[in-house]
Amino acid sequence: MRKLLNTLYVSTEGAYLRRDGLNVVVEVERVEKLRVPLHLLGGIAVFGQVSLSPALMGSLAEAGVVTAFFSMTGRFLARVEGPVSGNVLLRREQYRVMDDGPACTRLARGIVAAKALNQRGVLQRALRDHGSALADTAREALSAAIDRMQDIARRALHETDLDRLRGHEGEAAALYFGVFGHALRVADLALAFRGRNRRPPMDPPNALISFIYTLLVHDCRGALEGVGLDPAAGFLHRLRPGRPSLALDLMEELRAPLADRLALSMLNRRELGPSDFRVMENGAVLLVETSRKTVLTAWQERKREEIEHPFLKERTTLGLLPHVQASLLARTLRGDLDVYPALIWK
Repeated sequence: MRKLLNTLYVSTEGAYLRRDGLNVVVEVERVEKLRVPLHLLGGIAVFGQVSLSPALMGSLAEAGVVTAFFSMTGRFLARVEGPVSGNVLLRREQYRVMDDGPACTRLARGIVAAKALNQRGVLQRALRDHGSALADTAREALSAAIDRMQDIARRALHETDLDRLRGHEGEAAALYFGVFGHALRVADLALAFRGRNRRPPMDPPNALISFIYTLLVHDCRGALEGVGLDPAAGFLHRLRPGRPSLALDLMEELRAPLADRLALSMLNRRELGPSDFRVMENGAVLLVETSRKTVLTAWQERKREEIEHPFLKERTTLGLLPHVQASLLARTLRGDLDVYPALIWK
């Protein structure tokens, strides 16, 4: 459990939240673990088997503090809020920005730049840790991609046209996945990466990446709903029926450090092998059921790791990053922040 910005996040199984005067008290097995003044909170997010007393629920609603409930895996369940809410104003501003090309570009360019820099970080890590074992051509390809992605991020930060910004994002993705295979340290040709492909994935690395991306967008969607944003109304991704465009926007900066690094780690450490995948009649490659459970377990373990948030300068778990970024995005739309601080992995 931890407090970040003005939101209290509680994910300890069996935790109980109650009111004590003007304070929110968090107890685990009847032992007080945390006490936060009610007036310092703008929201509470609880994950899994966490209970709140009726008295606290009433006080939170009366004080305008939103309580969001999530499953332990991050699936959004419900929001509880009092009769007066700024939610409609937040969504109105979200839709206004969505329909304003220059405003969309100003918000989205930080996301694109952060995505390119985080992808660059994955390649830098591969070159640093395993460059000596690579062929000269592979090292040169990684080095060239690293240099170009720095330039793409710089151009994205100064871009004023939304379509050109999308072009920068596409250029970075093509460059990144063009050399991604060099970060794989598996000799088995059955696990070879053959360029980014999806719908359906045609090789094991793509099947794994796509599966983890599905988990990540699920978490991003829940985080956006938790702060009152519409996950379908995005800024970088175009609107399509049934498409969670804003969730896809939010996950862009998180793909490389959370999903891609996990996929590389599981393959390079031989935690998954050829037998963990099956090839369908149409050539599509899918994870077998038992292997999906293995990935889900690794994903939940990954989410428990901690980093210092580069903008907040506070410790947080990786699993809370979508929620923190969603909160920062909401603050930006409200005008509390001049520029959305997209996550750049250090």
